[in-house]
Amino acid sequence: MRRGIAATALVATLALAATACGGDTKDDGGDTKAGGELSGTVTWWDTSNDAEKASFQKIAEAFTAKHPKVTVKYVNVPYGDAQNKVKNAFSSGSEAPDVIRADVGWVADFASLGYLDEVPAETAKKVDADFLPQAAASGKFEGKTYAVPQVIDTLGLFYNKKMLADAGVQPPKTLEELKTASAAIKAKTGKAGLYLRGDDSYWFLPLIYGEGGDLVDAKNKTVTVDNPAGVNAFKTARDLVASGAAITNATDGYVNMQTAFKTGEAAMMINGPWAVADTYAGDQFKDKANLGIAAVPAGSVKAGAPQGGHDLAVFAGSKNRAASHAFVEYMTSQDVQVQSAKDLSLLPTRTAAYEQPDVKASEMVQFFKPAVDKAVERAWIPENGSLFEPLKVEYTKAITGASSPEDAAKAAGVEFRKILKGWK
Repeated sequence: MRRGIAATALVATLALAATACGGDTKDDGGDTKAGGELSGTVTWWDTSNDAEKASFQKIAEAFTAKHPKVTVKYVNVPYGDAQNKVKNAFSSGSEAPDVIRADVGWVADFASLGYLDEVPAETAKKVDADFLPQAAASGKFEGKTYAVPQVIDTLGLFYNKKMLADAGVQPPKTLEELKTASAAIKAKTGKAGLYLRGDDSYWFLPLIYGEGGDLVDAKNKTVTVDNPAGVNAFKTARDLVASGAAITNATDGYVNMQTAFKTGEAAMMINGPWAVADTYAGDQFKDKANLGIAAVPAGSVKAGAPQGGHDLAVFAGSKNRAASHAFVEYMTSQDVQVQSAKDLSLLPTRTAAYEQPDVKASEMVQFFKPAVDKAVERAWIPENGSLFEPLKVEYTKAITGASSPEDAAKAAGVEFRKILKGWK
């Protein structure tokens, strides 16, 4: 079960973590005094959600326990605006952050543009040795490490145990079972079976993976979103809504989904570990034991969910690179990752963290870790993040019936090839 903590306890715990953490990294930039003492300001742009940001701010500010002459300036940047905002800040150099919390899909993009400082060699070795391999891969570009993994995640099926039990159904393992379960839930309660986001193409990924497909084949530089598996994925999205198995909305999808699930208007949703803390705040989950999580139901070929997560990276133009790299090392330390797992149900990226008692005691972490191990690793290409906007447009059209699945897949393929110049 997730446990809340007082701010004072959090600061005290992480002050000890900061003292135990390494991080006297020295490089050619930064405000490092004689003898290796760090000072100055580290501005961190954090993209965590409303349920997480207070904890992350406390964690970040506890860095000063080890480095009292360093001031951490915490700035929460809404995730939806972050990629473009970071790019604009980095390209202009005006009021740019020293450290960013980047979606794993952004790292190659930022690195290819020269915006990120390479991770110090000793830290990079530790990342390769001590972190989950799939997490470490997300911080690399052209063989060099530009970011350190902070959290890793994937999607799962959140379900209301009582609503499913009242309807006499089990958590569905396939989309066909989901349709049957949704019909039973509707008949018994009058409520929707599933809320499926229709305004964010990340939620399209389990559907295309479930049909045995993918957005691209990076090895062969081929766009695959419009192949038969891609068309079937768009068909699946539309069928879930048209059949009544799922409800959706083309705007404010995340808020609407969370609200519907937390209030019992929908018995199931597809979401990730970042949603656990907020979900527990809902009326339906005052008894936390009522929240169940299962694997995303399989499509016609297999079950599949995307590997996600967030990495921490230092701006190449930072005037305080030494302190910034030390801050990243602290924020990705085992003590901090264990704290985040205990308090926020977020999954560590360090392998050894999973042997710690507080991580083992987290029911949600223990569910999501096997799911992460089976998650589909995305193509870590600079264009990764750019593909999601045109895909979102076509996914929304298909799921709402504004476009046929065939036309949506074809249009997505056309837009992808404009972005991925020279790809088949």
